Amino acid sequence: MSVPGESSHFIMAPEMRVRELNHIKIEERNPRNAAVMMLFYPKEAQTHIVLILRPDYEGVHSGQIALPGGKAETYDLNYTETALRETEEEVGVYSKTVNVVKTLTKVYIPPSNFWVHPFLGYTETRPNFVPQEEEVAKVIEVPLSELMNDNNIIPEILTTSYAKNIEVPSFKLNGYTVWGATAMMLSELKTFLKGSMEI
Repeated sequence: MSVPGESSHFIMAPEMRVRELNHIKIEERNPRNAAVMMLFYPKEAQTHIVLILRPDYEGVHSGQIALPGGKAETYDLNYTETALRETEEEVGVYSKTVNVVKTLTKVYIPPSNFWVHPFLGYTETRPNFVPQEEEVAKVIEVPLSELMNDNNIIPEILTTSYAKNIEVPSFKLNGYTVWGATAMMLSELKTFLKGSMEI
């Protein structure tokens, strides 16, 4: 089954970001590449997905909720390997235990000039998460039912790297506000899963 693509990203993108993405010539910016893993696993008879809380630091993604992942290195064979390596480094999930099943649509992040390549994978059992202290303040285990619940989509007034006090569509998951590129990628995942259920 094909993935929904950018239209599903824009559901969770602030209007200002959508306008910006429609006008900029991304390739002229020579963006760097990164990859993230949307990791499913069983916990207490429910499917969960793992998110991370970034620590506070001097940077555009300080204190944000993210998917485990990071920038591609020259020694990575491909973006799948980047996502697996970074997931192992950040939350301690051994690459060999992850079954990668789907590539989703890449997302461009203007403030940090990254193309982010998301992958969907799963493990047969709940991993023993070990957060990397410099990169991860907390591991957040979200029941997939929370992501799929439309009542958990709410507008938030946030100050971002590019605007103050703007209304941003967000997911409320485990009490955390998930917005920006992570919410855009999760929106595609949610749309894809809903489509899969209808088949």
